[in-house]
Amino acid sequence: MFKIGDKVVYPMHGAGIIEGIEEKEILGEKKQYYILSLPIKNMKVMLPVSNIEGLGLREVIEPSEVDYVIQVLSDEQSEMHSNWNRRYRDNMEKVKSGDIIEVAMVVRNLLILDKEKGLSTGERKMLTNTKQILVSELILARGLNEVEVERLIKDAIA
Repeated sequence: MFKIGDKVVYPMHGAGIIEGIEEKEILGEKKQYYILSLPIKNMKVMLPVSNIEGLGLREVIEPSEVDYVIQVLSDEQSEMHSNWNRRYRDNMEKVKSGDIIEVAMVVRNLLILDKEKGLSTGERKMLTNTKQILVSELILARGLNEVEVERLIKDAIA
């Protein structure tokens, strides 16, 4: 169980800090909820404590793991499907996994693909969202600000 102040990642939404644990009655059923603050999107989310494993909520990576994530960003583009629709579905599965390495690979591959031949509208939106997820976790893991993390990513890809 997480506690107030824990830094966690909510797959598909990004990293945030648990600000509270509250009991709420919704549809006649009382449950405990984590109140998660997501700084990048400036959102607050209520997540049922009883369903945390199903939601994929996990702790933010350790500061020492950030260097490995940056290394993944600087690696060569991995093989992707040539059909944009299939590529989009493959990338979406990686993002849904909540694994920061998978998320970093998607960001890297889409940034490289964008430089080489451009992205479809759907892939451009995916890049924006996935990059926000990555940035939010790196901010909380290393205690950097958004500009510093954006610079780290840009330098790694270049």
